[in-house]
Amino acid sequence: MGALVRRHHGTTPRTPRLLGSLLLVAAAGAFTLGAAPAARAAAPAPLDQVVPAPASVQPGGTPYTLTRATGVHVDHNAEVRRIGAYLTAILRPSTGYPVPLTDSGTGGIRLHLAKGDFGAEGYRLQSAADGVTLTASTPAGLFHGVQTLRQLLPASVERKTVQTGPWRIAGGTVEDRPRYAYRGAMLDVSRHFFTVAQVERYIDQLALYKINELHLHLSDDQGWRIAVDSWPRLATHGGSTEVGGGKGGYYTKAQYQQIVRYAASRYLEVVPEIDMPGHTNAALSSYARLNCDGVAPPLYTGTQVGFSSLCVPKKVTYDFADDVIRELAALTPGRYLHIGGDEAHSTSHADYVAFMDRVQPIVARYGKTVIGWHQLTGAHPAEGALAQYWGLDGTSATEKAQVAEAARNGTGLILSPADRVYLDMKYTKSTKPGTTWAGTVEVQRSYDWNPGAYLAGAPASAVKGVEAPLWSETLKTSADIEYMAFPRLPGAAELGWSPAATHDWTTYRRRLAAQAPRWDALGIAYYKSPQVPWPNG
Repeated sequence: MGALVRRHHGTTPRTPRLLGSLLLVAAAGAFTLGAAPAARAAAPAPLDQVVPAPASVQPGGTPYTLTRATGVHVDHNAEVRRIGAYLTAILRPSTGYPVPLTDSGTGGIRLHLAKGDFGAEGYRLQSAADGVTLTASTPAGLFHGVQTLRQLLPASVERKTVQTGPWRIAGGTVEDRPRYAYRGAMLDVSRHFFTVAQVERYIDQLALYKINELHLHLSDDQGWRIAVDSWPRLATHGGSTEVGGGKGGYYTKAQYQQIVRYAASRYLEVVPEIDMPGHTNAALSSYARLNCDGVAPPLYTGTQVGFSSLCVPKKVTYDFADDVIRELAALTPGRYLHIGGDEAHSTSHADYVAFMDRVQPIVARYGKTVIGWHQLTGAHPAEGALAQYWGLDGTSATEKAQVAEAARNGTGLILSPADRVYLDMKYTKSTKPGTTWAGTVEVQRSYDWNPGAYLAGAPASAVKGVEAPLWSETLKTSADIEYMAFPRLPGAAELGWSPAATHDWTTYRRRLAAQAPRWDALGIAYYKSPQVPWPNG
């Protein structure tokens, strides 16, 4: 899972896609042969230029131009008004326009809830000369539509100082909804600790690409990162270090709740993970009685895995698990609680099965659905549980078959193949930071696979989504996070959101390249992969 001796492949057939032809149609309408450079600069981005690729695009009609008279008009609904305020906070600094937020009005930008075939997160964007209307059946759908609207405006809209327009949105209609309900990103705050502000910055970046699940890896051998009232030394002692021996850190309950609220404001659900029964040295060091021999090991600051285990036969182990899960569940309004379960090399198979059989019902008792790494399928996954698959191309056929059998028997799958979407893998042998235990993963390899057909023997219906984990053994700063996540994260987001028929590397790489000026405007550090035709070389 998150260290140096762990955790794919299969080239997906490329299907012809409408987006490439639409791009040409839109471009033909936008760029007249022989047009002056100034006119070309003013042309709006085609409606299909965004990432993730929309489900349906119908370009046509006159673009809408934001002016000093533009307002954002919202339904008389507190949540819709909050989304409208989020949008005006983006538009005002860069345009210099007042962009009033009103409950009524004509023209401008309208955010509207209505019944329709949008699903839980879909939306419709309609743009014409007299305004732009975003319609959805839920606030989440409106929020995702706002992300599309952002990407259709010039990248300079993201800057915090007044920029030169024009601010134009191409005419036409986008109809959009996600392929998968679960579209996740994981941040390991255990190997290196990241502050609330750093996590919130990453949340904003995830939201731009319609990610809706933030998996926080809160405990591991190197650090325990969440306060637990009934076991206070977990945080104060277990959280006092990190890889390399830094000072570590932990979230108070109030700080964790701040992250949860901030994520919710961007329509991300927080999935907390307490890794068990392995990856537990920080806990074992904090409380001697959790060890079978009653002796607390020293804190650990290295990067090896598989050496630690909770003492499965001891009653105190389940008192500990119950207390931690109860307190964490009370802080977490989301549906899921991740119990880890990978790389438990120091736990016998019989003990592993016994442990999972006792801990999964605890999660259910506190109202949460279990997620575990795919080794959970070697035990008895609870009804409704999700297994997160992180295997490689080289993962044994027996292990893959075990996961596929569980999927056929009703266990849902989240796909996180390490040699595809582990964002901490180096792009090439020479790039830094990152690790290479799963190989090197360039941008095309990260993007060019099909979740629905990835794991042989697993029905496509068992795949509930995709998650891009980011392990932090070598990451210390937000710049490190961004360099490893960008440009691969948007591809993982597209695999989770966009219809399979839109999947095409040739056209995706051009849409991805067009994101670079936006990342520059947002101050996002990123890797300039030679596989992507970046603007200006």
